[in-house]
Amino acid sequence: MAETKDAILNKFESNQEEVVVDTSKKVKVGIIGTGWIAEAHIRSYQNQPDVEVVALADLIPGKAEKFKATWNVEGARCYEGDNAHLKMLEAEQLDAVSVCTYNRTHAVCTIDSLKHGVPVLLEKPMCVTLEEAIEICKAEKETGKIVSVGFQPRFDVNMKQVKAVVESGVLGKIYYIQTGGGRRHGIPTPFGTSFIEDKTAGLGALADIGCYSLDMVLNAIGYPKPLKVSGYKSDFFGKNPEYYKNPDHPEYAELFGVDDFAAAFVRLEGDIILDFRIAWAMNMDTSGDTLIYGTKGGLRIPSTECWNGTIGGPMTIYSDVGGNRVETVIPLAAPDKVSNFDKKIRSFIDAVKTGAPSPVPTSQILYNQAILSGIADSHKAGKEIDIVIPEF
Repeated sequence: MAETKDAILNKFESNQEEVVVDTSKKVKVGIIGTGWIAEAHIRSYQNQPDVEVVALADLIPGKAEKFKATWNVEGARCYEGDNAHLKMLEAEQLDAVSVCTYNRTHAVCTIDSLKHGVPVLLEKPMCVTLEEAIEICKAEKETGKIVSVGFQPRFDVNMKQVKAVVESGVLGKIYYIQTGGGRRHGIPTPFGTSFIEDKTAGLGALADIGCYSLDMVLNAIGYPKPLKVSGYKSDFFGKNPEYYKNPDHPEYAELFGVDDFAAAFVRLEGDIILDFRIAWAMNMDTSGDTLIYGTKGGLRIPSTECWNGTIGGPMTIYSDVGGNRVETVIPLAAPDKVSNFDKKIRSFIDAVKTGAPSPVPTSQILYNQAILSGIADSHKAGKEIDIVIPEF
């Protein structure tokens, strides 16, 4: 018997649970990299009653000390200069670290931490290349220490609804997905040049916000393995001096060395096609809603004006019920009192304390990274390429 519209909707009611924290033992945390994103980490760690940030590391002299003073991280020891993270890892007895460095140094800082026996909360993107991602996974396996990748949108109550809809079976077999995200005007130069220079970032919009967009749909459908990709990327806005509003930095256009727009056609295991596009800047108000096509129904996930890892409005399921064309609207759930970032931090700390699996495992994000770097490699080759992920 076909399900009624109300029966379908009742499957996706949001339930929020109270979290009880054991404060009998403090988790000693170090932060590697004390730039902009580290501010979100320290703020969240300071919200956790069972966490003590005991060490800070940054390659720029004076930066960790300034961060310590700004955020009142009393008693934390600072390590600075070349190999600051190694100095910290060798001198401290840490229970966990956050890696908040440039994209280009994500892999080395994570691998060094694992080899010193320390679990890692690794900020997104996982890294820059597939080869780096593989090395991180190998180190994790060899050391037995976890890496959780910083995808806080996963903890959003409405993002969880996307996965719940797919897993309920109301869409049937998934065969085609259109996804992405965009900003009409949003190259992140207010945070300096680390996001836009190749030597620090490696990838631009692809890594910064594209990884979130991919995770939203890939996590929902169980992270099938990517097989082939035909990718494209461009830098028309980033290279244009007229784009930047700040006259004090005419050098931004010359320094810009990554992508501000990217698109791809990806073939996934299970005969699923992924149509993807992402933008930091474009002459358009949106790159389109996310659409998940299934044999029993389709799901529309409204885009946001400025992609930030959330959902732009109520989702809609399109299906046939009793011979009628039906549109089932899933209302947006009210946000939790706890921020998604705090949930990300909390899930990692809980896994460290209990020995639980990684909340956002590298086994999944390896596929995310394979697509990101595959898009860049395909663009460079000018053709569709195979994505080859070795067993290890």
